[in-house]
Amino acid sequence: MTATGTFGLSTEARNLHWLLGNLVEEVPGVRSVAVVSSDGLLLLSSDPAAQSAATPTGGRPGGPRGSSADLATIVSGIGSLTIGAARLMDGGGVKQTMVAMDEGSVFVMSISDGSLLGVHATPDCDMSVVAYHMALFVGRAGHVLTPELRSELRKSMESTQ
Repeated sequence: MTATGTFGLSTEARNLHWLLGNLVEEVPGVRSVAVVSSDGLLLLSSDPAAQSAATPTGGRPGGPRGSSADLATIVSGIGSLTIGAARLMDGGGVKQTMVAMDEGSVFVMSISDGSLLGVHATPDCDMSVVAYHMALFVGRAGHVLTPELRSELRKSMESTQ
């Protein structure tokens, strides 16, 4: 499920909510998802609060600590760091970044408009499956993330906070 309801949103915004919900529900190991604008603002997210299952090691919920804004901050920071590194190395555009940790993974993938898709996944996820489904989301969402839709999504996220 997404963090906000879809009542009153445009068809494009509802479709993005559906795609995001589908990513979370259908891909094994995905804990939470965030779409962040090129300027670091949260546009769309799954709802980490809805994930009440505790981890075996510490009793913490499955998503990042705090709110969906935490994942958005992480995604924005990783995106900024890797874009800067690519510029310094004359590496061209950054397509995807993955951080593997003992207790999970974070994937960040560029969307065509400069926005970023971030996924927090379990340590035992199949990384290639997560990356594949992220690429599907990016392919489907990238062409509809117009300035008008980004504005609508931002307002929707702000109204829920």
